[in-house]
Amino acid sequence: MNWIGNEAEIARFNNWWQVLSCYIFYMVPISLVLRELPFHRQYAYGLIAMGFLEFGGYFFETSYAFPDNILDQIFGIRNFTLGMALFFAFYFPLGNWAVGKIYQLVFKVKK
Repeated sequence: MNWIGNEAEIARFNNWWQVLSCYIFYMVPISLVLRELPFHRQYAYGLIAMGFLEFGGYFFETSYAFPDNILDQIFGIRNFTLGMALFFAFYFPLGNWAVGKIYQLVFKVKK
């Protein structure tokens, strides 16, 4: 997603290692904690987690939002971080669903 955000000139991390720390060390543990919850609760808790992550990234200037990017043009500059949090919060329930399906296929487990 960092590559897409950078290529589309929406937003990017300022450091290469943030991709690992964000996805592996932040989002994966949260996903593991949320995995047994229903979809809507995973999204709601994921939204809180992503809200803190997005806000912190732009507050501490470790993330960069390209000026007048496509999301700013559609939703307005004041809604950019909210839009990013709303979008990326879906990673938690969708990722857990996908991992569950892959696990069932690989290990032939019926749930």
